[in-house]
Amino acid sequence: MKGLKGSNFQQYLRATIFFMVVCGLLYPLSVTALGGILFPFQAGGSLVKDRAGQIVGSRIIAQGFGTLRYFHPRPSAALSPDGSGPQPYDGAFSSPSNLGPANPAYIKSVTEAARAYREENGLPALTPVPVDAVTASGSGLDPDISLANALLQAPRVASARQVNPERVLALIEKTRVGPQFGLLGPPRVNVLELNLALDALTPGR
Repeated sequence: MKGLKGSNFQQYLRATIFFMVVCGLLYPLSVTALGGILFPFQAGGSLVKDRAGQIVGSRIIAQGFGTLRYFHPRPSAALSPDGSGPQPYDGAFSSPSNLGPANPAYIKSVTEAARAYREENGLPALTPVPVDAVTASGSGLDPDISLANALLQAPRVASARQVNPERVLALIEKTRVGPQFGLLGPPRVNVLELNLALDALTPGR
């Protein structure tokens, strides 16, 4: 009986070590290596460079643009893990708001965000506001905004840069992408890529 128990223990130990090596070491290393070969841009973090070749951000992680001359991303609900306060657009603190649509704090937040959005973009008080302009995504780091959101921001950006609004609208059209796979989601614009195109159009303004 003791010998049988010892044999079973050895089998369990060998199986544990085998799966630790295969699943915990070989598989992750092989997938990482394969991803780097087949999809080097995505595996490297989808990093975006400016005209000077400097890395300015990632195509898949939003960052804040606080001035009027730039298009703004959707709000970020990222919070520090200890709950000490917001860490907007910080990739280390990705998180949703976790508040339901009937929550008074959520309603207040969205109402205030909609008012600020209209005021910032010079819109009449009753102008419908795109939902992505006043709510955070599930990650709090969504790099894209809806086409409707971009179009409402365009006049403000054009005015701040002192350029013809038609030139800004042309950039939106140039950088927009359709629904994923032709089916998922509305047309959208990557905020970082659009803002880089703006800087190329009006450098120094």
